[in-house]
Amino acid sequence: MGLVSIAVSEGIAWVEINNPPVNATSTQLRHELLLAVNEVQGCRRAVLSCAGRSFIAGGDMSEFDQPPQEPHLPDVVDAIEQSDTPFLALLHGNVLGGGLEIAMACAWRIAAPGTRFGLPEVNVGLIPGAGGSQRAPRLLGWELAADMACSGKLLSTDTMLEHGGIDLIADDLMQAAKDFDAPRPTPVSQRDTPLLDADWLTEKRATLIGRSRGQQSPLLNLDALSWAITPFAEGQKKERALHLELRQSNESKALRHVFFAERAVTRPTALRDITAATLNNIVVIGGGLMGSGIAAACLLKGMNVALCERDAAGVERARETLTRLLDGARQRGKISQSRFDQLLADCTIAEGYSAAANADLVIEAVFEELSVKQNVMAELDQIAAPHTLLATNTSYLNPEEIFAPVRDRSRCLGLHFFSPAHIMKLVEVVALTDGSTETLASAFAFARSLGKLPVQAGICDGFIGNRILAAYRRAAEYLLADGALPQEIDAAMRAYGLAMGPFEAQDMSGLQIAEANRRRQDADRPANERYVTLGDQLCEMGRFGQRAGAGWYRYEGRKPLPDSAVTTLIEDYSQQQSITRRSFSATEIQTLLLAVMANEGARIVEEGIAQSDAAVDLVKVHGYGFPRWRGGPMQAAQALGNSKIQEALAALEESSPNSWRRARRFT
Repeated sequence: MGLVSIAVSEGIAWVEINNPPVNATSTQLRHELLLAVNEVQGCRRAVLSCAGRSFIAGGDMSEFDQPPQEPHLPDVVDAIEQSDTPFLALLHGNVLGGGLEIAMACAWRIAAPGTRFGLPEVNVGLIPGAGGSQRAPRLLGWELAADMACSGKLLSTDTMLEHGGIDLIADDLMQAAKDFDAPRPTPVSQRDTPLLDADWLTEKRATLIGRSRGQQSPLLNLDALSWAITPFAEGQKKERALHLELRQSNESKALRHVFFAERAVTRPTALRDITAATLNNIVVIGGGLMGSGIAAACLLKGMNVALCERDAAGVERARETLTRLLDGARQRGKISQSRFDQLLADCTIAEGYSAAANADLVIEAVFEELSVKQNVMAELDQIAAPHTLLATNTSYLNPEEIFAPVRDRSRCLGLHFFSPAHIMKLVEVVALTDGSTETLASAFAFARSLGKLPVQAGICDGFIGNRILAAYRRAAEYLLADGALPQEIDAAMRAYGLAMGPFEAQDMSGLQIAEANRRRQDADRPANERYVTLGDQLCEMGRFGQRAGAGWYRYEGRKPLPDSAVTTLIEDYSQQQSITRRSFSATEIQTLLLAVMANEGARIVEEGIAQSDAAVDLVKVHGYGFPRWRGGPMQAAQALGNSKIQEALAALEESSPNSWRRARRFT
């Protein structure tokens, strides 16, 4: 057999699965494993293990869009549990999804230190499909079962041992299997389920509703777990039926779309055969919040970092900002006190740019003004060694212009981090026309080494994410002028699954940032494009957002409160523009704003700024809080249907003529 091998020695059958990279339970693997269960009958014990870096880490999701093929995983799992020859599972790496379902069906479980256990189907919009939701409460109790199934939490070996999920932790799994001797326990499926407390269930449901922001699979997993109070066969049947139904749901398709995008987009096919340079000596120019965040991200991954400022005052501010960011990581338990002290000691914070002479990569993160950035690059061109890569962390400016003073631009590129840079995972990697593929490959590898998700972007105003954000905000302001209020629009988008709506988000970042971008775009804005001045008026009034105590909202602490002064300002504006205001339903607001985002994303793909719809979705999910369970604006628009997107765009064009250009797919 190709994926499963059997070797019998002294009455023990050694059954090994070898289906790299993660031993996924594909149709072929299930077939061979079921044959192996039959073949080992008569042995006194069967030891199940996996080759490679992990035990079974889940199912083969590439098969989930196809009709299920026999043998089904529940049948394989049940065969293992009911086998006359008892199975001992040797666990290492990740034991996830179908892997944990198989492990729970074995009579005993021995794990290597550091092994992680989970039922992460919730992360792709599913519930377990082979008895996981029915065995986990019987084996581990309700709380741990809910942590895994409803929240995707991974359990440690120590936690599993403490709660009876495994029988032993061993460094040498094979020797431990040879030495292991214990009576065969009652199969997990036949054990009594702990008493289910109704108050606990109610509280857990309320917590999940608050966290999920509209995602249904956490709640459905809780439902499935509750079926464990019924006989196992009954609960397993219901679990399997719902699992198969959810495979075809928009939520699961969207979450699987993001899952595959995170793997494909961040490793472009065109760069796979390009050798990436190792970038370990990092210099960051500019010690503000963004520069210090980038420096912290590099420090936390063990890189050599120098953070540079123009003068002594800047150095002191950079030291304070970096200290605050690393202390936040310490307070969150990400690093220990000794690690915190060591990172601060290891980071060079210096006046001037001389540290760039020995750098592998220099990242400029100074004020977002072209002349300032050009001056930095002119200086770096004289200091940095020929092999040093030069990157700009710009949000909107054209990197081609920023790097104009650099003689060899093959080593230059944009690296657009998202704030806070030591936490946010997205990095837009912006290639120059005359940049080299080696530089691009090195940047992708560097971003991945930071634990980031790099997405390639072409050059345009705002690249991928901020260009869509600008269109989204513009459409939201049109809605204000036509009849909606900030709190209505924000509530609709929160109900859609975003953490906050466009006006809450603008207040948090500061209205002056959006205003500065509008002033920068004034010269190129088409004369007949509709322009709503409400944001400019708020800035003139000194209402710059949360930090100023007032913006689109007034604030008590950080809580946004609707402001009658803003309502009056908006209504007066509509009257001055001779606009008859009308009401908008939450669904109408959601559809209109989704249509704008999807249309701008489609144009970005058509122009080659983004490599694919998946790239657009990844940027919006990881950089802008678009709900992951909707898959990003492109996936969400596809699920809604082109006809509804076209209808929404038509409505927008009618209310704002000459202000929108449709992507070809929506014409």
